Amino acid sequence: MTILRSVLALGVVLGCVGAVKREDFKTCAQSGFCARNRAYAELAKETPNWISPFQMNPSSLRLKDGILTGDLIDTQEEKQPSPRPGLAFELHLLDNDAVRVRITEREGVLPRYDGVQDTVLVKPYGMAKDSSYKQLSKDTDGVLSIQYGAQRQNTVKISSAPFKIEFLVNDVTTVVLNGEGLLRFERLRKKQVEEANEEGKLNDQEARKKEGEIKIEKSALELKLEENLWEERFKDSTDSKPRGPESFGLDITFSGINHVYGIPEHATSLSLKATKGPDAPYSEPYRLYNLDVFEYEVDNPMALYGSVPFMLGHSKNSTAAVFWMNAAETWVDVEKTAEDKNSGILSWIKSKKAVPAPSTKTHWMSEAGILDVFVFLGPTQRDIFRQYSSLVGTTALPQAFSIAYHQCRWNYNTQQDVAEVDAGFDEHDIPYDVLWLDIEHTNGKRYFTWDEAKFPNPTDMQQSLANKGRKMVTIIDPHIKKDDQYHVSKEGNDLDLYIKNKDGQSAFDGWCWPGSSQWIDFYNPKARDWWASQFSYDRYKGSTKTLFTWNDMNEPSVFSGPEITIPKDVIHHGNVEHRNVHNLYGTMFHSATAQGLIQRNETNQRPFVLSRAFFAGTQRYGAIWTGDNLANWEHLEIASPMLLTIGLSGIPFSGADVGGFFGNPDAELLVRWYQAGAFYPFFRAHAHLDSKRREPWLFGEPYTSQIREAVRTRYTYLPFWYTLFHETSVDGTPIIRPMFTEFPEDETVFAMDDQYMVGDALLVKPVTKPGITRSSVYFAGNEKWFDIKDYSVEQGPGIKEVASPSDKIAVYQRAGTIVPKRERPRRSSKAMEHDPFTLVIALDNRGEASGRIYLDDGESFHYEQGDYILHEFRVSQGVLSSHDLRTESKVKVSEYVQRIGALRIERLVFLGSKIALTKVNVGDRSLQVDCTHAPNGGGHVCTVKEPQVAIGESFSLSFE
Repeated sequence: MTILRSVLALGVVLGCVGAVKREDFKTCAQSGFCARNRAYAELAKETPNWISPFQMNPSSLRLKDGILTGDLIDTQEEKQPSPRPGLAFELHLLDNDAVRVRITEREGVLPRYDGVQDTVLVKPYGMAKDSSYKQLSKDTDGVLSIQYGAQRQNTVKISSAPFKIEFLVNDVTTVVLNGEGLLRFERLRKKQVEEANEEGKLNDQEARKKEGEIKIEKSALELKLEENLWEERFKDSTDSKPRGPESFGLDITFSGINHVYGIPEHATSLSLKATKGPDAPYSEPYRLYNLDVFEYEVDNPMALYGSVPFMLGHSKNSTAAVFWMNAAETWVDVEKTAEDKNSGILSWIKSKKAVPAPSTKTHWMSEAGILDVFVFLGPTQRDIFRQYSSLVGTTALPQAFSIAYHQCRWNYNTQQDVAEVDAGFDEHDIPYDVLWLDIEHTNGKRYFTWDEAKFPNPTDMQQSLANKGRKMVTIIDPHIKKDDQYHVSKEGNDLDLYIKNKDGQSAFDGWCWPGSSQWIDFYNPKARDWWASQFSYDRYKGSTKTLFTWNDMNEPSVFSGPEITIPKDVIHHGNVEHRNVHNLYGTMFHSATAQGLIQRNETNQRPFVLSRAFFAGTQRYGAIWTGDNLANWEHLEIASPMLLTIGLSGIPFSGADVGGFFGNPDAELLVRWYQAGAFYPFFRAHAHLDSKRREPWLFGEPYTSQIREAVRTRYTYLPFWYTLFHETSVDGTPIIRPMFTEFPEDETVFAMDDQYMVGDALLVKPVTKPGITRSSVYFAGNEKWFDIKDYSVEQGPGIKEVASPSDKIAVYQRAGTIVPKRERPRRSSKAMEHDPFTLVIALDNRGEASGRIYLDDGESFHYEQGDYILHEFRVSQGVLSSHDLRTESKVKVSEYVQRIGALRIERLVFLGSKIALTKVNVGDRSLQVDCTHAPNGGGHVCTVKEPQVAIGESFSLSFE
């Protein structure tokens, strides 16, 4: 029976022909708490003059040190014979101008889990100073108002009866909590039968009879509110729910905002589609529950590998966001409406008739924990990114090699195979930086081991790659093969470091790649430290400092578990039920692995760890990717909105498997995917075990040359990419950006997700359909855009048909920007580190432009002590200048960074000059200028060779 179960479980994963098996995953109707909260919303909708039963006790409100506290009363609860204490309410005014709202039980039967903040939030965050906010007197309706913000431009209004919170910007309602009255809290309690028995009022039979009589008197919707409270079955699995029902829900309205974004991971559009209301494209809410969903469908709100409960809303007039800090299973309904009862904002249509501005109503439902939500009012998107990242952390600055090209498949089979693939890249002059090994490199799926027959000398293999500046990544998953002869398995048991069954005693046993397996409990501090120690060179035999790590299957994926994951009622360290922390498990694993890679070195080396599962905060530990996609055009097309959404939600270091994981792409699809992937933050090709080999040269010409050109394009822009990674590590700004983030007042781009910006400088439009040779590109703004290949120009705003032949996609540099490049083809990024630089200067209509470059050693943490170069380039009034932006100007940089700074700028390329430049002066030297006419009426392209200035030098250069 055990063997059969293993075979069937493996068959679920390996049966990779056809669509996702929807029956393996729950719908909202099959998820008890989702069904109950949705029924509550329907009950509210069908009840005339519905009013939230929750009221604030006005006399309980206290504001001190930036925290407002009070008692929230459920008036329905108050009608019970033995009412319980009300809910505890807190509103925190933070020093970053965000507001945190917390609601939980006061004196509950059992304490609710409140540990998510300990993992997610970067400590400490500060409270607003008393001088930065002002409490206003209550108005005649008993509404308490508080002004806050840098200029006190924001107001939060707390209405007592019914309970509602409004957030206003410059007196305009922007976000409303409980405006629709859908706040609902399932109080922790004992079963009715148990309560009756304790009171000695009824025996079991009478109690059940009484329950039946009560149900007869209730409506169908009211009956749904009592379904699956104490136990829940799905297929062959039973969730024991020992604590009973404890879910909660809340409606959040983005007032005057018709586009909302975020809540990854879903294979859907950037601007989230409605799940409720007339003509809603989806009937299911968006689900946030980390799951192993191979061959996932596109255009679907189903849960995938990661979850970030962050949502941003944007309109021409306002921007706002919320972060729902909860790691339990969560569902979100989205409803678009043109009717907004809470706002006085009016928009005018062509008939000049005033109508209420469109709004978006969202309904958030979580299974357990406490209600803990942050509200961000900007006022700009960059402000929101800064505010949000100050709480959950910014992206760790990666090693330089990790933003170059990675080559992977399941699996490179032997050490000889690795050598031949490595040689193939050199033979075909295609650069790459990292070669990956999947699970077959191990000894029987035992992580931290090698199959000695296939990989007899792993240290030599890594050294051979390192000699060319290349690295290796091996896969290490959280499931540990049960085997007393396997040192990792035995130590984990001896030290009691595994997740426990619901009894809290025995270790949970499930099935994954190795067969019978156990899962490390990363909520145990000893387990995290022990796991990190496994990466030391003396324990991970055959590893070197150029070997890095891939964390897969960490949702966690359990082939024998419900929905191919771990049961919710298993127990973590501290008697924490898994249902409370499910979406955080992958992040905890990611964190411990990154810790191990840091600890193994005495050389202060940054880690590189790729994770499949993710949550808010994952960005602090490494990169993620979009999981097991398919080799088809639909998955190429959906990759852009998925990556844009993930980046908006605080995790900018992300990518999609180039070529598609499942299946066999034809040559055209593969080329187009490389061209798109060259502009993903994480650029990796990957393929399934059963797919045909597809190394970049195997399709022959002209495809090899086209792929080579795409990969080389990535390498020429590595200085620009690295600068963007530094920027996001400082303030959380996404690396690839939806068009609306750069053009926030252009309503044309609010739902646009088939083209995007890389930083503020490059516009990218991938080709995502077969047979395309021309693309429709929207050029935003009243400015010029320059093709990066031939420097032809397009003038915005408007849609233009541009050439997209088989060897290129549409990529344009925005006027007014300066982009640093390195243009010499090399075999790896390491081989480029002493190459000179080119600055491409795209002048705007005023003859101005600006840009930056960030450089450090690309490997260590020395940059944290100021050992780096950060220069701003600016063109104004005929002068190109370079200025040092380092804030730690008194810190002496290392000799290495000084050498980098002394590298010369070998070429300046001026685009968009209205007249041909005739002279460029550096001090008392005059430099030669070569000018040509740009195609398509783009003015002049003027090149200055060898200006004899260094990349890390402050200089001033005039041109005429």
